[in-house]
Parts: sequence; structure tokens; C-alpha cells
Amino acid sequence: MDEELCWRAVQAQDRRFDGWFVLGVITTGVYCRPGCPARTPLRHNVRFHPTAAAAQAAGFRACKRCRPDASPGSPAWDGRSDLVARANRLIADGVVDRGGVPELARRLGYNRRQVERALRAELGAGPLALARAQRAQTARILLETTGLGIADVAFAAGFGSVRQFHSTVHEVFASRPGELRSRARSGRAATPGTVQLRLPIRIPLWPDSLFGHLVATAVPGVEQWRDGAYRRTLRLPFGVGIVALRPPAGPSNGAAHVACRLSLTDLRDLAPAVARCRRLLDLDADPIAVDERLAQDEALAPYVAKAPGRRVPRTVDAAELALRTVLGQQVSTAAARTHARRLVLACGEPIDDPEGGLTHLFPTPAAVAGVDPAVLALPRTRRASLLRLAQALADGQLDLDPGTDWNRVRAQLHALPGIGPWTVETIAMRGLGDPDTFLPGDLGVALAARTLELGRGRPLLARAGRWAPYRSYAVQLLWAVGEHAINTLPIGDHP
Repeated sequence: MDEELCWRAVQAQDRRFDGWFVLGVITTGVYCRPGCPARTPLRHNVRFHPTAAAAQAAGFRACKRCRPDASPGSPAWDGRSDLVARANRLIADGVVDRGGVPELARRLGYNRRQVERALRAELGAGPLALARAQRAQTARILLETTGLGIADVAFAAGFGSVRQFHSTVHEVFASRPGELRSRARSGRAATPGTVQLRLPIRIPLWPDSLFGHLVATAVPGVEQWRDGAYRRTLRLPFGVGIVALRPPAGPSNGAAHVACRLSLTDLRDLAPAVARCRRLLDLDADPIAVDERLAQDEALAPYVAKAPGRRVPRTVDAAELALRTVLGQQVSTAAARTHARRLVLACGEPIDDPEGGLTHLFPTPAAVAGVDPAVLALPRTRRASLLRLAQALADGQLDLDPGTDWNRVRAQLHALPGIGPWTVETIAMRGLGDPDTFLPGDLGVALAARTLELGRGRPLLARAGRWAPYRSYAVQLLWAVGEHAINTLPIGDHP
């Protein structure tokens, strides 16, 4: 970390750096976000830490005013593909809580000592400390938004004992669990298993194309737009869930969160559900850096100015996204939805939605691999490609989890017959979260390139090189050049 840059961000109370680092104040024993509104401490009393877990390990407790444990995630872990970034994504998905550090190391393809050394060197904390910090934040959410008993909160958050839970909460927040609950400003959810929370973001955020894309491509029964919120079903490690995500009222209102309501059959799934929703909406991106880079191109600058803070619509399940991408090869958005709906009805798992409208989980790869080919109503070659992809995912030959190596996945996908560059890069952009993917063969990109006179073929690829490392966001801007439903936030209850 550049401590001089960090200090300037603290002096300016610059919220853009929230999530990049935290500062500990040795005279108070408190750690804060860079944008904390409290009085700026003296420089010689400040110590900088790359993560909340590192600050906690150094003996600091979370500020009660700026709540640094609830700041947006670092764009570094969201947009990188190295060992540390992959480990962070897996920890956020709850792998350490479910399988311990050995399982984390196995899924990363390294031994335990290598993983711990890499995380400590860059983040100032090992995997157990990072998972502990996440458990503390999960416990705080449950205390403030549900009526669960203290013991139930402890085990749902992933703690091994109530005593460990009390000790950690008091150490991290300088408050007892009951005090956190009594200070909560929002009322607790009345429905058991329902959690209401805010997903913190970096502003600006342009919601129209983000939510518009998700709704325009929504699979009936799995996803819907209802009462101003995007709803969908979730397949989670311990059970199933339904999430409703409500965008900010407008791009310029300064709202720094997306409203989220989760209905879970098992509250142990809270942390992975939140992590997957954040990935879906690309909430840990750095919109200032993206917009500044793309605005340097005179052809893209007007679109950046018109709609600042575009995000890449991603997914809650990369395997689902991969299967849907193959279904959508060379067909319209409406046709892709029809094919996906047919597949869901054939082999998706039914669920109960008390509010109505959502009926199924998207099928697992194993279920798709075993489906009657006649049900698919696809051209023979695309049907074969879909079934081969499903089998590779079901057998574990292809791994698309959050900690996967992006380059290895690309090579594995290219090796599958019927999986071309457009499919591979779409999966990399939306399924894996690569921020620097480009789709020169996409029809929408090609039409926009013609309209903006960006060239085609090699000239277009050369021009796109100027947009690195944010070419995935340039694709979103190019899609916005034409008229398409994916660019507009829908009005009404149903897409």
C-alpha cells in the first residue's frame, strides 16, 4: 500500500477508497473506513491495514459510526485472477466455514502453507482470520435484522460455540450481541428465515442497464421483475433461497446501497448468498477508475458521461450462466429464454415461493446431462454442445467456482466441440467475472462499432486494446449504442 496516498484519502474522507484499506487509530483502538465522517486523527497515530481482518488481528475494533466491516469489497479481489484474489472469492463464498483451510487449499491447487503465506503477505491476515471477520459481519446482520435467538445466530453465522461467538463479537465490535441488537435502527423481519439488508456499493451506479439486462434475459419461473425489484431463486450450499434486489431510485441520488431481501431455508447460507448477489450485480467494481479509463476514448466518452457507473451483469451461478450461454448461441434473447424455460420445466427442481411467480431452481449440470434430448428442441449440434458442457461440469472436468483459474477454464472450454470464442468470452465476462474480456464477434458490439466507426477485425481489436483492463465494461457501453430492452429498467411487475 502507498501510505501517502492512503493518508490523502483519509484527509479528504474519500468514500471511493472504502473497501480498499482501513485505518487503525492507536489512541482509540478503533479502525475506520477512509471515508469515516469522524474527526481526522493525527497522522502519527494512524496505522494502515489492507483488510478489516488485519486490523482486527492487530487489536483494533470496528468503528461504531462508519461500520468498516460493512464497506464494499475491494475491486482487487473482484477483478484479479491470481492466488490471493481467487482465495478471497472462495472465502467470501464460505468455503473455509464449510471445509476449513485444507478445502480452500485443495480447491486452489496449492498446499495450505502456500495459501496462508500468500494471504498474510498481501492482506495481513490468514484464511482463518479472514473467515472470522466475515462470520462477525454475518452475525451482526442476523442480530440486527432477524428475531433469532442468540445461540441460533451464533451457529447460523458459522461459529463453533456460543462462547466463541460472544468473545468474537465483543472483540470486533466492542459490544455484546444484545447491545448490537438493541441499537439496530431497522425493525427485524417478521417472517422466519427472511433477512433484510443493504448491499453497500461504490457510487456512481447506473441501474438501468444492469437490472435491465437481468430482467430482459430472465428465465420465467427462475427470475422475475416484480414491484420494482429483481427476484430469483438461489441454489446454496445448505439449502435454497429467494432473493429480491431493489436498485437505487436513480443514478444521481447518492444512495450507496442496493436493498436486498433474502428468504433462506437455512440461515447458514447467508454469507454465500450475499457474496453471490454482490457478484451478480458487480458491486465491488471501481466505477471511477473504469469511467476514467473508457472516457479517454472520444467515441466512448459521450456514453460514459450519459450513464456513469455501468456494471457488468454477472451471475449467482457460473455453471448456470455457461449452460444458458450455449442455449443462447445464435438466437434472439426471447428464443434463449424460451429454450431455458423448457429446460427448467424438464429437469429443474420445484420450489415454493410464498409470494408467487418463482417456481423452480435452475437445473444442475448433472440434471441437464441426463435430460431427454428430445425435450431440448435445439439444433443437433447445439444440443450436443450443451450436453457435453453439462457432462463436463457434472463430472468435475470443468470447474467454474469463484476460485477457479480463468486461463485454465478458457482452455478447457475451447477444447469442447461447439464452444466458440463468443461463448468462451461471455462465460469469462459474466460467469467468472473477468473485467477485461472483449466480444468482437458479438452482433451488438459489431453494430455499435459500425455506428461509432471503430472499424472491424484487427482495427477494432487494436482500438479495444486502449480500453484495457476494462474491456468488459466497454462491451456494456457498446451494447448501449443500439436500442435494446437490456438497456432499460422495466416498468411494471413482469418482464
